[in-house]
Order: sequence, then C-alpha cells, then structure tokens
Amino acid sequence: MRELVTLQVGSFANFVGSHFWNFQDELLGLAEDPYSDPVFKNQSLNMDVLYRSGETHQGTVTYTPRLVSVDLQGSLGSMSTRGTLYDESSSASSNIYTWGGNVTTQVAEPHKKNLFLQSLYEEEQVNLLTLGNGVNAGEKSCRTEIHDSDKVESLENGVQYWTDFSKVHYHPQSLYELSGLWVDPQKFDNYGIGRESLSAGLQGEEVSERLRFFVEECDHIQGFQFIVDDSGGFSPLAMDVLESIADEYTNAPVLLYAVRGPSSSMDPRSQKQRVSRKLHDAVSFSKLSSLCKLIVPVGLPSLSTSKASRFLSINDEKPYHCSAAYAATLHSISLPFRMEPLGPTADSSYASGAVTISEVVQILSGQARQNMVAILDAAMPSPSLTGNRVGQNLTGNLQPLTPEIAEDVEDLQSVESMIVHGALGSGGHRASISEVKDTVHAAYEHAITRPMFCHLSVAQCPLPIPLPFPSIFGNLVGQHGELLSTPIVGSPSRGSLDVHSIPMAARLRSSSAVLPFLQNRLSGLRSSGIARGAPGAELVRSWGFAKDELEDMGEMLSKMIATLDPRSQMSSDSD
Repeated sequence: MRELVTLQVGSFANFVGSHFWNFQDELLGLAEDPYSDPVFKNQSLNMDVLYRSGETHQGTVTYTPRLVSVDLQGSLGSMSTRGTLYDESSSASSNIYTWGGNVTTQVAEPHKKNLFLQSLYEEEQVNLLTLGNGVNAGEKSCRTEIHDSDKVESLENGVQYWTDFSKVHYHPQSLYELSGLWVDPQKFDNYGIGRESLSAGLQGEEVSERLRFFVEECDHIQGFQFIVDDSGGFSPLAMDVLESIADEYTNAPVLLYAVRGPSSSMDPRSQKQRVSRKLHDAVSFSKLSSLCKLIVPVGLPSLSTSKASRFLSINDEKPYHCSAAYAATLHSISLPFRMEPLGPTADSSYASGAVTISEVVQILSGQARQNMVAILDAAMPSPSLTGNRVGQNLTGNLQPLTPEIAEDVEDLQSVESMIVHGALGSGGHRASISEVKDTVHAAYEHAITRPMFCHLSVAQCPLPIPLPFPSIFGNLVGQHGELLSTPIVGSPSRGSLDVHSIPMAARLRSSSAVLPFLQNRLSGLRSSGIARGAPGAELVRSWGFAKDELEDMGEMLSKMIATLDPRSQMSSDSD
C-alpha cells in the first residue's frame, strides 16, 4: 500500500479539509449500508491510503484520517484538541500539583453545539448504549428527535467554525492549535506578522513531531497532500513544516494546494494595505513553491460569479459554501491516488487509471518543460456523456478554480491529469469506464486545441453528498446530479436533502495559461519591494528579508515564467 499523509494549515484550509473528510466518511458509511446504491459498494478505492487503524486505551477500534490540522487557538469551536474518540479522563487525572496555596480556576464558556452536532452526539450515545447493554437502538428514547431539515437550516445560518459541520472522528495527534498566540485573526494577514508571531515559539517543531507520528506508521508513503491557507500569516509555519519534510522525507513528494477564500481578495482600503498584499502574495508563493514538487493555487476572487459556478448557487461571504466546491474538486483529484492498481492489460469495471502523487508530479512537471505550477479545473456537476445542450460537453465544462488565469490559450506543450467519476450516460444510467474513455478521447480528437499529453483516470463512483454539505446546487441539478432541461420551480438552491450524489470531472494541467498569475507576483515584488524607492522596501525589511533575498525570489519567479514563455527571458535580459 502507498499511504498519503494530509496536512491542513490555516482557517480556510481547514474549512476545505472538513468537507474533504466528510466526503470520505460518507463513502465509508455508504460502503457498509445495505440499502445504498451498489456503486458505492464497489468503489475500487483503498481508503487505507488516507486512513489509519488504531484503538483507544479502552480497546475500542478506531479508523481515523492520517492528518495533521493546524489553526489558531479557539478555532475548534465545540471540539476538543483530542478529538471525540479518545478518553481525556486518564490524561486529566495524571496532572501533578505542587502548589499548596489558594487556586482560582477560570473556565471559558464552551462553544455550544449546533443542531447537527447535537444529533451526532445523541446518535453516538444511542450506539454506545446498544453495544454496551444490548438495548435496541430502534426503541424510542426520551431524547428529542432532530429533523434533517432543521440540521441543514442550522448549518446554513450558523456555521462559524470548520468543526461545526464536521462529522469525522480525529486522532488526538491530528488537531493542533497555536496556543499562546494572541492575535486577531483579521490582522493575521501577511507573511511578516506570521513570521513574527511564530518566531518565539516551537510550533513548527511540534507540528513536525505530530507529522512524524503518522509518517512512521506508514509502510510505503507515497507523499504528502498539503492544503495551506496562504492568504495570511500561516505561510511561514507552512514553510517550517515543508523544510522539515524536505530534510526528513527526501523521496516523498509534496502536492501543495495554496487555497484562499473570496474574502482574501477584497480590495485593500489603503495604499499601505495594497502594497502589503502585493508583497505577501509574492513572498508567500515564492517561499512555498521552493519546497514542494507541485503547487496548485486555488481560490477565485468571486466563486459565485465564475464560470465554474454555472450550475451552483454559492454565497461568497460564507467560507462554508466556497470551501465545499474546492473540497469536492480536491476529493476528485485524490481518487486516482487510492485506486487499486491493476496490471497493464487488466481493467476494472469500477475504476481505471490509478496513479501515485509522484507519477502525477512527473506527468505535470517532469516533461521537457519543467513547470511546477499547475492549474486546477472542475466541472461540478459534470454533464452527461449524451448531453446535447450548448456547452454541455464534458471537457468543455471544465472551468478553472485557479485565479488570474488566461483564457483560450493555445499551448502545444500543455499536459494534463484528468479524473472523471460518476459520469451519467443515456437514460441517466452510470456510464461505463470504456464509455467515458471513448467520450474524452473523441472530445480531444475533434478539439481545436488539445494537450500534448493527457492522463485519464475514470471511476464509476460519484461524489456522495453528505448531510452537512451546504445548499449550493442550483435549480437545474437533479437528485443524482443530472442536469435538468427546465429549472425546479420555487427552489433557487438545493442541498443534501435534494441532491444525493453528483458526477464530477476535475483536472490538473500544466499550461502557459498560468503566466498572468506568475507575472503578477513578479511585478508586485519588483515594484513594491525591489525597485529603487519601492513603497514596501521598509515593510518587507521588517518582515526579516534583506534586498538580496528579494532579488533571489525575483530570479526564481523569472525562471518560472521563462519556463513557460522563453521570450520573457530575452525581454528580461535586454532590460
């Protein structure tokens, strides 16, 4: 087996991660549910790639994500840093007290569980009672029944923390809060403040120690799936962890998703804030990309108005909404990493195209053009293979979730890794693996522009929609993600009670279309930090960067651009 270790660093990264793990938990539950769609029972996915088996001190068997999550203190809401599975009483009773004087204890009011979390807790108590005493779980109890519609409504109107909609059990080593870091989350918004806040502590070492716990359990680790909110002060901590990975696990590649919510793209109110934002974007991207094999910027300034949301109804002001769409796409991209590998001539009825992270990195950045910045595209939901409406072809519906991307670029050296899963064929039935392959190949054969190479993975299993998933589907999306010809009257948005699963298509591509993203970071670094009289020179110096370090970053960004556009190197040389 080739295990994956996942890291989530920062607020929005954990919102994305919470949805991601909800999808995995839903898949596990559907695989064991005798009444679920048979397609969920034959997933051809090895969930041990993402999960670890263990047991509590009481001998209870556990199955938890191989995950390290990092966020600010107080970000876990009603959840303990030890998760919910492991008994805390044993550790609490082992405290040693040597003070003999008066003791005053001040306890903060615990965050109240919402209706969704209350119902989860009550269901687990009933299950424990059933296991312990043989009581029939189906018998009526005195507890108040909470209707699914009430749970969904409470989430739509009241999500404050990423744990508010999490239905997953975590290992005690997974959840890490930056304790002792007293900082306003709204002001924790640039590389400098993150570096300053973390300089006095050992947070980087403590996170690396937790990471080591999970890695040392692995037989053959295939790499790291790293999700970081790089819009603010978490970038320096992510850098510390990346350096530790580079030192200790040289042969394990890092697939890094640099995620941002729409709120991070709001126009700064002052010139000073604009300069700080430009410098942060350039410095953060330069430092993070220097220590991973493949970096994927994720997060549009407005997801609700983008082409990617054509069949969605998203509120940009809710991280709960935006993160769900990004998490669905990351889930799709991760499927080939845990498909059961088959022989070169063998083919499964349920999945095809298994790859490891290392192989995807090699496909996208190891070709003649060594580009390590990938674009993330998604079709959510993907249209049926027989759709005859305008724009309903499968490949044509893939839209970028990476910001600042050039459209309609003809790049003869572009390469792609694509996944299509749960695709619907004629009559609404699940399309076979061969049908999907034939459709994609035909689409590229007749396309005006096509990639130099495309690795295609296919799975029959669609994206399951768990109960705590937000109501972000538009009124043209049916119960199984089929695209309807007429809108559903009186239903502007639909959620988990209306839509049970959807077909998805997602793609990572190496293309010169990412040039504007890179050019904007180089331009911001030069104009705001390096040029003579640059308005941010003093600011970036206060972040701990000398001018020669900034010039090294500029040189690195120039090389990235030249990789995709050799003419830019000639232009730079003449300058």
